[in-house]
Amino acid sequence: MTYAESIQFLYNLRWYGTKLGLANTRRLAELAGRPQDQLRFIHVAGTNGKGSTCAMLESIYRQAGWRTGLFTSPHLVKFGERIQVNRQLIPEAEIVRLVEQMQPLLSRFSAEEHPTFFEVVTVMALRYFVERQCELVIWETGLGGRLDATNIVTPLASVITNIHFDHQKWLGDTLGAIAAEKAGIIKPGVPVITGAEAPEALAVIRETARQQGSQLVEITGTSAPPPLLQNLRLPLPGAHQHLNAAVAAATVGTLLTTLPVPDGTLLQGLTQVHWPGRLQSLRRPGDRTLLLDGAHNIAGAETLARTLRTDFPGAPITLVLGILADKDWPDICRALAPLARRIRLVPVHSERTAQPHGLSGPCREANPLAEITEHSSLAEALPIVADDPFVVISGSLYLVGEAMELLGISPTTSQSERGLNEWGTSQAPPTRAS
Repeated sequence: MTYAESIQFLYNLRWYGTKLGLANTRRLAELAGRPQDQLRFIHVAGTNGKGSTCAMLESIYRQAGWRTGLFTSPHLVKFGERIQVNRQLIPEAEIVRLVEQMQPLLSRFSAEEHPTFFEVVTVMALRYFVERQCELVIWETGLGGRLDATNIVTPLASVITNIHFDHQKWLGDTLGAIAAEKAGIIKPGVPVITGAEAPEALAVIRETARQQGSQLVEITGTSAPPPLLQNLRLPLPGAHQHLNAAVAAATVGTLLTTLPVPDGTLLQGLTQVHWPGRLQSLRRPGDRTLLLDGAHNIAGAETLARTLRTDFPGAPITLVLGILADKDWPDICRALAPLARRIRLVPVHSERTAQPHGLSGPCREANPLAEITEHSSLAEALPIVADDPFVVISGSLYLVGEAMELLGISPTTSQSERGLNEWGTSQAPPTRAS
């Protein structure tokens, strides 16, 4: 099998759609030798900030000398971003080998029960982390928590960054219901650290922790930062990242007896953290600025808007905006459009994209003075904004990944791997994975 063939195999798994539940993942992991029993985890859930918090935790523990595994999703450009050891992407040859090893295991399932893309990748990651003798795995949920494939592990600590509205189709349409799904990662006696502040959500997390006999550590944005973090200069912009850093630091503090980390190492890890595509600011020729941020839900859009007002007041913003149709795109438009002088609306390279024409109405309503144009693709829009002094590309992590490829910010591959993020298709599966 070639690397291209292994990627195509994974791509074909999208036909099995999204199946929330743990039975398939547990069975597949059992067939793979129960690799989760040989690893230690910090399990991270939340609506926003979980990827940044994972990156912070990984950086801290790697600086402290621990051999780390990092499992996150989605990827921006390359599939290997999802599975990293000491922040090194899994090599292509290892992906091929693991896919080949998974195939005979998958043949044990009927078409109706066949594992999904995410379930297969979850077990692949577990196997790889065991083989690479990872001493700690930072383990991000994919969707929700309670029924997410990652929830077959028993971690050293459970982290819930925050609770906002997103994925209501799967997780519920109230903050309490969403919190109940996220709190499903809380295990008996395992400590919980959360940055959730919404009273309805926090009440659910508190009650779940009480029922499970789990210590609960609450971090809020209004409380004074611990002395260790008061003068922290994070490389990740935005006030919200300081809350994520406080959650990461509290997690480290909770686990100090199990996973020792010196204070200086904690700060070193935080100041060296790298997490692309999230308020990532790049200087371009001619003293121009490019800002990339996923902002794929209303809370993320409000955070981006707040950061632009605070950190870039008066900047002549050109907004390149593309949003998925299953997101709250009218409110995302209303949050971001008032900040821009020019708005270039583009489709996301996804079958789930909202069309630029549909986005134009809320954008014009929110900012009637802006120059708003619609484009057939991001590739068409980029040359038009090339000379603009301050360009913000936002609305979807998928769009950010495409921009990173088109602008040469991230190495590209001969075969685009961004389509692997489309594992949630609802179309009927074939009779057998090819």
